[in-house]
Amino acid sequence: MFFKRTKEIILITSIFSLLLFACGGEQAYLPKPKGYHRIELPEHSYVKLDSALPYTFEYSKYAKVTPDSSFMTEPYWIEVFYPEFDAKLTITYKSVNNNIDSLIQMSNDSHRLTTKHHVKATSIEDYVTKTPKGITAVVFELEGDVPSQFQYYATDSTENFFRAALYFPVATKNDSLKPVIEYVKVDMMHMLNTLEWKKL
Repeated sequence: MFFKRTKEIILITSIFSLLLFACGGEQAYLPKPKGYHRIELPEHSYVKLDSALPYTFEYSKYAKVTPDSSFMTEPYWIEVFYPEFDAKLTITYKSVNNNIDSLIQMSNDSHRLTTKHHVKATSIEDYVTKTPKGITAVVFELEGDVPSQFQYYATDSTENFFRAALYFPVATKNDSLKPVIEYVKVDMMHMLNTLEWKKL
């Protein structure tokens, strides 16, 4: 009985030792946490918009300006497209014609278009600013998985109404796009601060 018991102990000890030996040389595999592609962002650099539009501004030299491609496009509407990021700024423009009712309607429409995102937005903040050229603007910053994260409109209250909105037409969570969103926001604020009206 004693020898049988000793054999069992030796067998169990041997098996346990072999398992420890087999496991001891290698580290257990652990999957890496989900990550995002590193996005290389170029230095900000700008060129002046040269066109037959009633406005001009400086925009990123890495972007392309094209006519607006939406079905509801109007004269003087354009798109500023970033091919590298698949980001698009939609630029709309309307003439106020010294009509206060028209100005109020345009302002209300801009607020309505922004608040349409409230279903997915975790927050919507807005503030009023004045550009170095003396143009009044209302800026909207949106948080959450919304298709448009940054928007503004600018007006001189009598003749011109200008609106810009950033869109990413991709099914990506905005936390992974955050560096690009912040990068394009800097460009958009530069556009706003260099915005000028032109007489046609």
